Amino acid sequence: MPRDYLDLLPSANHQEIRARRDHNATLLASKKKGIVRFREPLESVAHLRARSLDVSGDVVRIGTAAELSPTDRQTVHDALHAFMPWRKGPFAVFGIDIDAEWRSQRKWQRLLPVLPDLADKVVADIGSNNGYYLFRMAHHKPRLAIGFEPYLQHYFAFQTLNSLAGLDNLHTELLGVEQVGLYANCFDVVFLMGILYHRVSPIDCLREVRQAMRPGGTLIVESQAIPGDEPVALFPKKTYAKVPGTYFVPTGVCLKNWMLRAGFTEVEIFCSHPMSSDEQRRTDWMTFESYADFIDPGDPTRTIEGYPAPLRVFVKGINDGQRT
Repeated sequence: MPRDYLDLLPSANHQEIRARRDHNATLLASKKKGIVRFREPLESVAHLRARSLDVSGDVVRIGTAAELSPTDRQTVHDALHAFMPWRKGPFAVFGIDIDAEWRSQRKWQRLLPVLPDLADKVVADIGSNNGYYLFRMAHHKPRLAIGFEPYLQHYFAFQTLNSLAGLDNLHTELLGVEQVGLYANCFDVVFLMGILYHRVSPIDCLREVRQAMRPGGTLIVESQAIPGDEPVALFPKKTYAKVPGTYFVPTGVCLKNWMLRAGFTEVEIFCSHPMSSDEQRRTDWMTFESYADFIDPGDPTRTIEGYPAPLRVFVKGINDGQRT
């Protein structure tokens, strides 16, 4: 039986994490329709394993078309299709090209200039979705890279991809940022990308993440933001860009101040750019509304609700290990 990665993390709350796993395993073993919908595609390809893997480039490549029979390749296609809509990518799986909604390679390229050394490190990707960034991290040889992903669709998409890829240093748990405290003093590097503006209390969220980090650890935050040089945040009345679960949308300066108030040091904004329908858009693998539908068709500087159109801002900070 493979060793549980928790054995490498003595400061984590093993009892509670394993209790949650047991609860999830019981849930996943049930016959509920929504669960079966995502469990069965994983089971359908569990007998397959790629002979080649390339996680060094923009496209995560798992296997080649020549490695499978036409029948098995169709089985893989059907399994992957079951996880639509695909939000993060791109992937190429046994020659099947998955053009996801987000051109996620662009976000990864923006953080590469400040990427900490991940070799032999313990890394968290909070809100890991289908694991695109976990696979990109794998190129840098972390000891462990753990995704926090509470949604069954994305959790099983990653499990399916990694079942085919076979990387034993990548893992996901059916946990959200609310449970990061179960991993006290565990992580050398944490990625918190596309999460903070969905939290009712962003500073509390950052403090909880900090408690899960080792002294000297690095946090990289990427967030939706509004233009401006004042330390303020927009709080939408109901929705922002049609998303009801959006609360505080900060300026870059405000986001930096949140990091400082949460106890991080050496905080710096290292990238800021406007969103566009070239980077987030509908594709054959994501056929629902996307960025162009969220923006005022008569004024691209405003959302459909009339708020300032979003930027994306990247901030980096260090956990100095001091209590706040």
